Amino acid sequence: MNFEIVTELSQLERVCERARQVPVVMLDTEFVRTRTLYPRLGLIQLYDGETLSLIDPIELEDMSPFVALLTDTSVKKVLHACSEDLEVFHHCFGVMPTPMVDTQIMAAFLGHGLSTGFASLVEEYLVVTLDKGEARTDWCARPLTSKQLEYAAADVYYLLPLYNLLAERVADSGWEEAVTQECELLVSKRGKSPEPEKAYLDIKNAWQLRPNQLAVLQKLASWRLKEAQRRDLALNFVVKELHLWKMARFNIRSLDKMADEGFDRFEIERHGSRLIRMAQEADKLPVSRHPEAIVRLVDMPGYKQMVKNIKDQTNAVAENLGVVPEFVGSKKQIHQVLKWAWVNDRNPEKMPDILSGWRKPYLADKVLSALDKA
Repeated sequence: MNFEIVTELSQLERVCERARQVPVVMLDTEFVRTRTLYPRLGLIQLYDGETLSLIDPIELEDMSPFVALLTDTSVKKVLHACSEDLEVFHHCFGVMPTPMVDTQIMAAFLGHGLSTGFASLVEEYLVVTLDKGEARTDWCARPLTSKQLEYAAADVYYLLPLYNLLAERVADSGWEEAVTQECELLVSKRGKSPEPEKAYLDIKNAWQLRPNQLAVLQKLASWRLKEAQRRDLALNFVVKELHLWKMARFNIRSLDKMADEGFDRFEIERHGSRLIRMAQEADKLPVSRHPEAIVRLVDMPGYKQMVKNIKDQTNAVAENLGVVPEFVGSKKQIHQVLKWAWVNDRNPEKMPDILSGWRKPYLADKVLSALDKA
């Protein structure tokens, strides 16, 4: 397994131009994420079937040749379990790999579990045991050891024969178009940036708050997200989620009360006065500007029975198709259906996954009938 370490722009231009001459390339990334909001990219692996390149984004200042490859629609990019890789590309380069296919999704259409790992598939399909000992390494440290580099290279070297085998079986099973749709759906979801004004909806137990308290939480959560983005710091390292909720729920408006409620000393020293000031500003908002009370799906009449009805339908389809039930309709996707029907008035612009794409012919009529009877 030979590979080239790419640290110069001229090298990057050459390997990316060569990669753009083939129909399919293998891609992977290695990154670090501890206290940061965004992943810190440490290495990019690229394999075009002949040249295996380990691209060093820390050494390279100009990554435009790689961005051009990512957006070249004539070249299919193959990744495995790419959800976090997509986040890396979106944050670092502002683009997504187009078109993209995920071998984990391909495997799911062939009956594997939704989170089947790369090493497991390589062992099953290629009868090769991969060393995963470097999975937790610091990919932003330099220099990288030969063992780290070989580990990283293996991820795309074996991805190519795995992809070829899976692609053949997917084609034989008639799932090619469905794989394309599912991969496009994943890209569209991972390409969305969080909206600060809606950040409060992700706070645990926000549903317990009244509209005037939600106004406080909304202001604090919006500020926290913007601060985290500005400083590239994980949300809870700015201010803990629970502490934002406590400020809204218990009307905390003093530094002493913060200390009494268990706020970290650093939170109080750095942000305490600002948090109090924002909470007081939210207190003065007119009722017309308060968020609506949060109504949980689980509290709506008929929730348990409807979830069971839809789950029965997805289970039956999954058994018939030979795939795991969660792939046809996860709990989150079933909730998406209920929100669409009960909260969004069946808005056609917010069509849920289960009622669109490759799932539609298997489930739409049955699920809509169940919703209509409720």
